[in-house]
Amino acid sequence: MRYRVLVLAGVLLVSTVVLADPPPSTSGTQTTQKAVAGVNQRVAQHEAEVAHLQQDVGQQESASQQAAEHLQQQDRTIEELKRELKAAQDASQKPAAGH
Repeated sequence: MRYRVLVLAGVLLVSTVVLADPPPSTSGTQTTQKAVAGVNQRVAQHEAEVAHLQQDVGQQESASQQAAEHLQQQDRTIEELKRELKAAQDASQKPAAGH
């Protein structure tokens, strides 16, 4: 979730940069075409950056999920070991109580 917010913030930042940097206000078709090409290039770069960030987020979420599953397995193992220890302690106390 935290990484998705980061990606969203990146997208908003990209949008702000693109909109805040208007092409120069000179006349002529060639100047306009260059400005549009520059904006398109920046948009493409930002889209690539967003895609990269989304990939990073996906990898981090996957690693986080795997770590959580690993911790759950360790918790189950610890609980099983506690049960076995208690059973062993109970079994070792029974003969002593009978004497």
